Amino acid sequence: MGLGIGLVGLPNVGKSTTFNALTKAQNAQSANYPFCTIEPNKAVVAVPDIRLEELAKIVKPERIQYSTLDFVDIAGLVKGASRGEGLGNKFLSNIRETEVILHIVRCFDDDNIVHVENSIDPIRDVEIIEQELLLADMDSLQKRIDALNKKSKGNDKDAKAQLEIAEELMVYINDGSPISSFEKCDDEAFIGLNRDLRFLSNKEIIYGANVDEDGLTEDSDYVKALKEYAKKYNREVIKLCSKVEEDMVDFDDEEKNEMLSSLGVEASGLDQIIKIGFDKLGLMSYFTAGVKEVRAWTIYKNTTAPKAAAVIHNDFEKGFIRAEVIAYDDYIACGGESGSKDAGKMRLEGKEYIVNDGDIMHFRFNV
Repeated sequence: MGLGIGLVGLPNVGKSTTFNALTKAQNAQSANYPFCTIEPNKAVVAVPDIRLEELAKIVKPERIQYSTLDFVDIAGLVKGASRGEGLGNKFLSNIRETEVILHIVRCFDDDNIVHVENSIDPIRDVEIIEQELLLADMDSLQKRIDALNKKSKGNDKDAKAQLEIAEELMVYINDGSPISSFEKCDDEAFIGLNRDLRFLSNKEIIYGANVDEDGLTEDSDYVKALKEYAKKYNREVIKLCSKVEEDMVDFDDEEKNEMLSSLGVEASGLDQIIKIGFDKLGLMSYFTAGVKEVRAWTIYKNTTAPKAAAVIHNDFEKGFIRAEVIAYDDYIACGGESGSKDAGKMRLEGKEYIVNDGDIMHFRFNV
């Protein structure tokens, strides 16, 4: 299941350096000038999950397969992008195709690295980007309103309902509020609008506060201001030093842990971003465990057993009979499948079963 997280921000704030570290590919060009990234770089990133490694200690498989996420490094936006400034609307459309936005925000001073606005001000930078997202939404919404006006004159009931919510939404966002805080986001007419227009300011946003090494242990005034701003919209702020993360790309786990410990931090900022991004997309994992492979399968939260089975193969859903399920904690405590069976921890679940995060599953089916 490939679902996109788009990296956005002003030019030259560390997006491509962050992308290099995220993907461990180092194939996104990085340089000290605006618009270094022209075409959006895309990569598939494994979702860290210690549970797979614990399962592997018991099963001793030939390989481990993690869940994955798609990350897209989108060129830096500037003030006026919604009107075509900088690299313009093309890159707003790249963001539209993603599900979650990772907004990289510069939160450190360095006279050797140019800033497109010639000073460091995280809140100003955030507001520039979010204003451009909102202006782009206003433009696409106005075009839809014009089209709905024509349709509604022909007694199209659906068009009238959507026009009513669209006009109400336009009034709301004209005050500068993001669509994500619109109180009628659950309205059927709004859902239809969002499905068609993929509103930019309605997407989940994670702020990546790009700090220097000193900023990893103690919040600077820049980071404190960003966290205060994020609280207003119930958004996450994750600190990272993109240069340090890139330096650790080729480290093994022990070397990486030593580096993080020497810097006074417990976890990589990028690992946190991946995990939180996975959650923001409404995703979770269930596992299959065998000698050939221990594998995480990606599903949406609240997925039924047959739908979860379909992620492996459509035939599993079509011919679904039942699922053998062991909770992760029980599997570990009992030392594997055999011990779990002996302890009565394996359950047989039917078509209505809602899969839990971390379930170890085996499907019975007949086609």
